[in-house]
Formats: sequence, C-alpha cells, structure tokens
Amino acid sequence: MKIYVCVKHVPDTAAKITVVGDTGFAETCKFIVNPYDEYSLEEAVQINQRDGQGEVVVVTVGKESAVTTMRSALALGADRGILVKTDEQFLDSALTSRALKKAIEQDGVPDLIFCGKQSIDSEGMQTLFRLAKAFDMPAANDVVGLNINDGVARVEREIGGGSREVLEMPLPCAIGATRGLNEPHYPKLPDIMKAKKKEIKQVEITELGLDLAAPQTEIVQLEAVAERGQARMMAGSTREKVAELVRILKDEEKVI
Repeated sequence: MKIYVCVKHVPDTAAKITVVGDTGFAETCKFIVNPYDEYSLEEAVQINQRDGQGEVVVVTVGKESAVTTMRSALALGADRGILVKTDEQFLDSALTSRALKKAIEQDGVPDLIFCGKQSIDSEGMQTLFRLAKAFDMPAANDVVGLNINDGVARVEREIGGGSREVLEMPLPCAIGATRGLNEPHYPKLPDIMKAKKKEIKQVEITELGLDLAAPQTEIVQLEAVAERGQARMMAGSTREKVAELVRILKDEEKVI
C-alpha cells in the first residue's frame, strides 16, 4: 500500500515565541513534528508493517529548515520524504493543499493519505478536507479507530460530547488522525542514524505550476499571549471566598 503522510513543521508549544513585526515570529525557537501528525505517521507505518509491504512517504510544505523535522519523521519509520520548498513563513490551507496534491501526484498514486486532525500553530483544520476534495476522495477527521479490509476503510471518529460515529469509506481516502488512534513510539538510535541516509526530495513550490499570487487567507496581525497573573490565595469563610472569586471573575477577568 502506498501511503502519503502530510507532516507540518511547527514551533514547539513549550518554546518561547517572539513576535517580529506585525505578522511574523523569530524562527530561532525549537521546531517539531506537528503532534497530531505523529499519530498519522504511526498508523501509516503500522499498516505497512502488518501488510509486510508498501511504502510510507512523508510530504511537507515549508522552508528548507523543515528538513530537520522530516528527518524526525523518517526516524519513526517513513521510507522517504518530499519537501515542497517555500520562503513564506505562513501559507494558507488552500495553497498548502494544492501544493501537497501536486507533489503527491508527481510522485505516485496514493492508496491512503494521512494528516493530523489539525496543526497546533494555525489550527485551521482545513487542509485535510481541501486535499481530499482536490483528489475527489472521501475524508474523515478526528479518527481514533481504523481498520482496512478489502479496499474499504472502516473508521471510528470522535464527534463531541463523548460520542463516536463509525464510517466506511472506499480506498483511496484521506484520514485525519487524533489522540487515541495509537501510541506513537520513540525512535531508537539505529532508526535515527538510518533516517539521515533516507531520501528527501526537494521541489520548489514555484515549479508546481500553482497560482501563488492570490492566497485566500491573510494574517493581519500576530500578538503574543498576555502573561497570566500569579496565583492568589483567598482567606475567610467559604462564603467569603466564593464571593471574592465571583468578584475577581466579573470585575478583573471580565469572564462573567
């Protein structure tokens, strides 16, 4: 089975992000594989390990620095990678999905396409569906269970409120993975060393024949999250503490 896993190069949530200008941030912070993409990658690798054949290809749209993140993905079991290079710090999901489609089409015919349910930086939650639409294939997001048999993917997905639904989709299809689908493993040293020698093909986004002049989404301004106040201890009786808490939430935090 030929499986493509779309992986995003994102800032670590534990890193200090410094806003630069109105719409940028300093890229000196640590970058990682988008955490939800790790569930996709783990599932893709497990599928081909069970089948005993096939190929897992990681596809990324980003700057050349994304190669380091792709090496991490290769160490988790992917066979090779494709990097669509761009100099832009942000790409909207419409352009990203078109770039992913072109890169995948030029490489081969997918049996499955995996994405994380969302990215932890922009959190647009659109790329999966735009990519599936471009390929004219069914898609399911928030997937926590997957079984493939006789060319049909049976997925279990979270729909909120603790409920789940079960869908059946013919292959090829697109899957958006989330926590609960599997437990991503940590790469061992031999896997990390092997990943350094695996192929990462680099393609300039300008070579894909895409219209790059008209993004559908624009970042107007980035703002750093305000520092939260320090913990506050309240004295007095239970009634007095509750009254003080309500006052704080109403007058200071403005949330009620």
